[in-house]
Amino acid sequence: MTDATEATQDTSLYAQLGGEAAVNAAVDIFYRKVVGDARINTFFFGVDMAQQAAKQKAFLTMAFGGPHNYTGLDMRRGHARLVQMGLNDQHFDIVLDHLGSTLRDLGVAENLVAQVIAIAESTREDVLGR
Repeated sequence: MTDATEATQDTSLYAQLGGEAAVNAAVDIFYRKVVGDARINTFFFGVDMAQQAAKQKAFLTMAFGGPHNYTGLDMRRGHARLVQMGLNDQHFDIVLDHLGSTLRDLGVAENLVAQVIAIAESTREDVLGR
């Protein structure tokens, strides 16, 4: 039998966050924040947000070690249109801030928030097409 520390180390970030229900709640709150933020919401004008949220839920589930059901574009191709619209590091930082605040609003432990932010940060160069 493993102790609690070993079990936690062997458990995916997805499971530690609370699985599907937690990812769904986080994405829904996150997009409310993003769409309400005039600094970045222009990137979402004309976007089917229900479809966008579904893609994000599948992507994050995969990225956090849950079931792999993501079928969308890779980060570079998926954000190319936004880069052409002017997406830059400042916008990326705002998105990271909203992601972190969403997780904190949901009571996620800081060590898990840090892991999520690190995963998101690892996509920066591809998202920004560099």
